[in-house]
Amino acid sequence: MDFYEVGQIINTHGINGEVKVKVITDFPADRFQPGQQLHFQNQPDQVLTVTAGRPFKQFWLVKFAEITDLDAAKKLQGQMLTIAASDQPDLPAGVYYYHDILGCQAVDADSGEIIGEVTDIEAPGANDIWQITKPNGKNFWLPYIPACVKKVDLEHKQVQIKVMEGLD
Repeated sequence: MDFYEVGQIINTHGINGEVKVKVITDFPADRFQPGQQLHFQNQPDQVLTVTAGRPFKQFWLVKFAEITDLDAAKKLQGQMLTIAASDQPDLPAGVYYYHDILGCQAVDADSGEIIGEVTDIEAPGANDIWQITKPNGKNFWLPYIPACVKKVDLEHKQVQIKVMEGLD
């Protein structure tokens, strides 16, 4: 079974086992809602059941049924939280999971020339930005907007892009 990262536990919060999570998903309200089942990346058989989740600054505070005190929560620091692929809902057309885009070959929409590979995605504000790593190892960031991303072909793991002057 495949698992996908949704967040990383970075610290504890309070004395009742609540943890601070760095979000790695576009759907934190869904992933950290009561009843949601998450797993540890290195122990996918261990299930954690969310009992509460809420945004807190740029993080989420999450409480799990299985973690009841500060000592237990401290042991989770640094753990990556994942969700089973079977628990991911289908997305509407034109919306993609990060794991679908990461690793895609980036090609020039006009010439078909290979520009690089999508190696990272950040969500700093109004739209995501994709890190494109060129064959020479240099990186640049490309906003995920219609003017720059012309076509996404998941079947062939390829994205057609138009690089605006000054971005690369």
